[in-house]
Amino acid sequence: MAITDSIVNFRRFLKRRNLSTHTIKNYLNSVRHFICWIDVPIEMATREYVAAYIDHLLDKALTPETINSHLNRIRQFYRYLADQERVPVVNPVLRVPKLRVPKPLPKHLQERQAHDFLQLPKRPRDQAIFMLMIRCGLRVEEVANLELDVIEFRRRKIWVRAGKGGKDRIVYVSNDAMKALIGYLKIRPDVETKKIFLVEKGIYKNQPISVRGIQKRMEYYAKKCGLKISCHHLRHTMATQMLNAGAELETIQDLLGHSSIRTTQRYSRICNLKVQRDYHQAMEVVMKRRAAPALLTLD
Repeated sequence: MAITDSIVNFRRFLKRRNLSTHTIKNYLNSVRHFICWIDVPIEMATREYVAAYIDHLLDKALTPETINSHLNRIRQFYRYLADQERVPVVNPVLRVPKLRVPKPLPKHLQERQAHDFLQLPKRPRDQAIFMLMIRCGLRVEEVANLELDVIEFRRRKIWVRAGKGGKDRIVYVSNDAMKALIGYLKIRPDVETKKIFLVEKGIYKNQPISVRGIQKRMEYYAKKCGLKISCHHLRHTMATQMLNAGAELETIQDLLGHSSIRTTQRYSRICNLKVQRDYHQAMEVVMKRRAAPALLTLD
């Protein structure tokens, strides 16, 4: 079977697994780049070829996390060839160790920065978009894909359908975010598309705004306020603010749609006011204990 046929079949296989369009696109891009780079048939590639390919990606200044993602997708393609198409192939990526990835703490906005940023958007659409991110913890893809029928206005909640990993979840909407959303819906053009957020100018006017379109709006406002932030920083800000307000990690995990509590626990390591309060309270007890013997000696 030709490799092009295998790639087409692999795409169908990924769709049957109910992966998102974005994820499938990334899988196919990684596989195609690898196939185009090697100078031998894919079934003849060895671990040495994979090592050389890693060096090639490093030379292109890709991050270790990105390279690991590429390798995982290529690994899955080889597994598909062996398991689904019964191609007699040895998976050369199977035992290739992952590159060591630094684990920086999630970046978020300080309270004053978040307040100043939210004052910038004057368009009702942009106000609603960024309020949903910073109050509900929605990813940029989830905002772009929002439809009218997933919002329960009376109960102030949103049904996030097919989020990351194809998972559904419920998020709740604060008063100010709901006010911003309703304010936009009042002026939103009455068009056939179910998607909530629309392009407002140009040849794509009244078409659903894309993920890249939202990211460009973020870049515009970030430059305007002099902050190096992305849409995802607003999601991190929501999680950090909730933690500092006393919310349980399990609650934040559910709202953000994290599969593992370990992912959510990263937020407990940054600007955790509870840790700060516990530390100072404990230190007061320690210092009082140290002072007690001295007082007894003076008596």
